[in-house]
Amino acid sequence: MNLASLALKSSWNRKSSVFLTLFTIAISVMLLLSIERVRQEAKSSFANTISGTDLIVGARTGDIQLLLSSVFRIGHANNAVQWQSYEYIKQQRGVAWTIPISLGDSHKGHAVLGTDSSYFTHFRYGKKQTLAFQHGRAFHNGREVVLGSDVAKRLNYHLGEQIVISHGMGNTSFHHHDDNPMTIVGILKPTGTPVDRTVHVPLIAIDEMHGSGHNASPRMIRKPLSKPSNKTALSHDEHKHEDHHSHDDHEHDDHSHGEHGHKTHQPVESEPGDLIGEPKQITAFLMGFDSPLYTLQVRRNINQYKGEPLLAIMPGVTLRELWGMLDIVEKILLLFSIVVVIISLLGMLTTLLATLNQRRRELAILRSVGARPWHIFSLLTSEAVIITLLGCLLGTTLFFVAILLAQPVLQAQFGISLSLSMLSSYEVTLLGAIMLAGTVMGLFPALRAYYYSLSDGMSIKI
Repeated sequence: MNLASLALKSSWNRKSSVFLTLFTIAISVMLLLSIERVRQEAKSSFANTISGTDLIVGARTGDIQLLLSSVFRIGHANNAVQWQSYEYIKQQRGVAWTIPISLGDSHKGHAVLGTDSSYFTHFRYGKKQTLAFQHGRAFHNGREVVLGSDVAKRLNYHLGEQIVISHGMGNTSFHHHDDNPMTIVGILKPTGTPVDRTVHVPLIAIDEMHGSGHNASPRMIRKPLSKPSNKTALSHDEHKHEDHHSHDDHEHDDHSHGEHGHKTHQPVESEPGDLIGEPKQITAFLMGFDSPLYTLQVRRNINQYKGEPLLAIMPGVTLRELWGMLDIVEKILLLFSIVVVIISLLGMLTTLLATLNQRRRELAILRSVGARPWHIFSLLTSEAVIITLLGCLLGTTLFFVAILLAQPVLQAQFGISLSLSMLSSYEVTLLGAIMLAGTVMGLFPALRAYYYSLSDGMSIKI
């Protein structure tokens, strides 16, 4: 206790240089903990770009290529999935829901995704978070569009404005569908995922813009959102029969929507539902099951499907594989933060060594009052430990403050959800390693002071 008290008083006597060293260590500790926390949470957020989806099905290609095109809107699928195959697979036993998606168009560099209302009901991201609307609602007819938050923000779009979809991805669009303007009826809340950079349109609108043939009338058929609980209830003929009657029942209502849907911005008074039309093909579709037991069985059946070459992937597994390819980035971030800590500790060592020669008078006085060389050694070591400990404590405090301030920005801009939680065992281990390294650094000036006290004896050198 006397050595610790003496070390504190000695450090306070050199408070300017000690505070500067302490602050440098604190900044490096905060940086190390922040990089590690962001790295871990980024890995978790990346893996949760899409969650709650058991399978992604598309034309046969590579697992990662299918994931990149369907989830991240990177690249494009070489082939498409026939609508008849989609209808057949979604009626298999155990299928709880499906989300068809069609890609290939864009709007001012932003990907356009054709889908139906099941997208807003069943799509999950993060920790099974649902999509929510910042403004407006989901589309109800083929002339309405829903924007991701980034699209609306960057292009300064608001509800009620009309936009034109272009054929082709990114900035390479070569044909604009000027004859099919679409009205903005909804803007989604930020998710930090590719959803924010996506323009969502009804699936049938994609087919209409491209002038493809339909197996159903181009007028929209409205179907209630609720589905029969029996997944094997309808055969193909029965399905067509029910669609025919549904079309007759709502022909007049939907005809008026087709004429005026792009001019009025008032919500549709009738109950919203799926817009049913049968496009010739889609890019891919997402699947969820009643039980995980069905996942592997249906995946095997899809990969062996005779109708056309299809590929079913488990997004969670493929996301981990993709992150594994980015392992070098993780190592670089960790190396960078470790180098910063080492530099700060070397700064402490330099400061202690630089002031050691000026402290020979102080050490000689301590020897004159009975201090032994090992007391001097312990004193210098204690100073290094105290500076490192206070630096770690201050750095940890700054780390929590930084997490608190950065939480909303990282979630909104990058989709990284930082948790303001206690230090993990790994983070505590890192702090322990810094303490050990600081103690080792303190041994060098302590050994030098030990030999100074032996050689100087009672002589005083100024």
